[in-house]
Amino acid sequence: QVQLVESGGGLVQPGGSLRLSCAASGTIFSSSVMSWHRQPPGKQRELVAAITSGGSTNYADSVKGRFTMTRDNGKKTMYLQMNNLKPEDTAVYYCLSGAYYSGSWGQGIQVTVSS
Repeated sequence: QVQLVESGGGLVQPGGSLRLSCAASGTIFSSSVMSWHRQPPGKQRELVAAITSGGSTNYADSVKGRFTMTRDNGKKTMYLQMNNLKPEDTAVYYCLSGAYYSGSWGQGIQVTVSS
């Protein structure tokens, strides 16, 4: 059974930074496509960033140049470094292992950007 646990969220001022972590267990982490998604208040969940087993990444246009996704296969952990945060980045952030409808989701973690 795959289990994902996010950490690192919280309250930050506009322009600040946070790093989210997602620790995985019960999965062959190194061969999985991993991704971060977020759900802003009152809106649908959206893709933020994804990374392949080989380390190739892609990002939503709204976060390009500000967010960086990495993975450490030895630690079975992936990260989302978020810089220059904006109020519109406020959301519950989820990590996903595998495909959207068949993969495993973390429980979600709140990120709030506010002065």
